[in-house]
Amino acid sequence: MSTGLIIDEKNQFQEVSSVDFPRQPAALRLGAKIISYIFHPIFVPVYIVWFLVYVHPYLFAGFPEFQKVRVVIMAGVTFTFFPLVTILLLKALKFIDSIYLRTQKERVIPFIACMTWYFWIWYVWNNFGKTQDVVDMPPEAVKFALATFISTIIGLMVNIKMKVSLHAISAGIVAAFFVFMALTQPLSFGIWLAIVFLLTGLVCTARFLVSDHTTQEVYVGLGVGAVSMLIAAWVG
Repeated sequence: MSTGLIIDEKNQFQEVSSVDFPRQPAALRLGAKIISYIFHPIFVPVYIVWFLVYVHPYLFAGFPEFQKVRVVIMAGVTFTFFPLVTILLLKALKFIDSIYLRTQKERVIPFIACMTWYFWIWYVWNNFGKTQDVVDMPPEAVKFALATFISTIIGLMVNIKMKVSLHAISAGIVAAFFVFMALTQPLSFGIWLAIVFLLTGLVCTARFLVSDHTTQEVYVGLGVGAVSMLIAAWVG
């Protein structure tokens, strides 16, 4: 959805909205909503951590099973549970009008809260083997956590200008992360890259269909996610 200004019959400026994409059939919109929920930004990091722990052939090979479960639980608590509780508390205390964070103003506190949670998990994982008698966390997982933290910083700044798509930020991080692994690891990532790019396209298309985001807000979100991952890969 795009916005613009027109002069009404009283010679006053009035903001109007126009739909970037025509309204689609109900079945298509339902599918887009399902995709939006499944690949919500609070769930996607847990999917990636699960992939690294149980699907990647060697990153967590040296971890005992209880440590693998611990890592996934840490990801679930930090990336999903804490942000979700934060949003529900903000709604209950009437700091926000909707859990869907429909305005830029409503997204400020959640951005700052997630910044705190994501910094914490990056710090813990970055010092995993230094402060505890456990195997060091694979650098790929540390870089991914750092990218999510950096994305909240950049996203908060971009939010001053526009209501950037959080789904697109998440998709941008994941796409750039898999490209990073494909370029740095001696494994064939062709099938995984194809799946990730397909899902990235589906998620962004779903946001076009069932959200009030403009095309610019979605594309900028992808860019924010990709840049966050590039910075994390460089400094991590």
